[in-house]
Amino acid sequence: MEFESVLIEKPEEINFILGQSHFIKTVEDLHEIMVSSVPGIKFGLAFCEASGACLIRCTGTDAAMIELAKKNAMRISAGHSFILFLGEGYYPINVLNAIKNLSEVCSIFCATANPVEVIVCDTGRGRGIMGVVDGEKPRGIEGEVDVKWRTDFLRKIGYKAG
Repeated sequence: MEFESVLIEKPEEINFILGQSHFIKTVEDLHEIMVSSVPGIKFGLAFCEASGACLIRCTGTDAAMIELAKKNAMRISAGHSFILFLGEGYYPINVLNAIKNLSEVCSIFCATANPVEVIVCDTGRGRGIMGVVDGEKPRGIEGEVDVKWRTDFLRKIGYKAG
């Protein structure tokens, strides 16, 4: 058994969702969720099939995001994992609950634009995701200035009123 850290390769501003599901139907169902949740959304999805042909199944609405998904799914190569890249200007917060409510989805490992390392275990027969390292470790505890920055930022990007 060997452990490996797989760095997700993507442009800095691009968000993605990494999860695990249990059925090939996931590919079409996630596609439907994406296009019905956010009209015009740009995304790419890759799903690592864990039985049968064991192929990486792909879909999406944006060629660049589909290529990112394929490339990273191949590097991770963990059974029944999926990785979904969102085009610039699209965010997990708008689709995450719908994805989590999909009957095939077992878990979500992360939803972020941060640098991510995926910790993968290879048993020789298959690979599985043990967890993720999402971003960097904290440098301290926020003070009054930091609270003001956070609350102002959320209003600036339109996620809080006023």
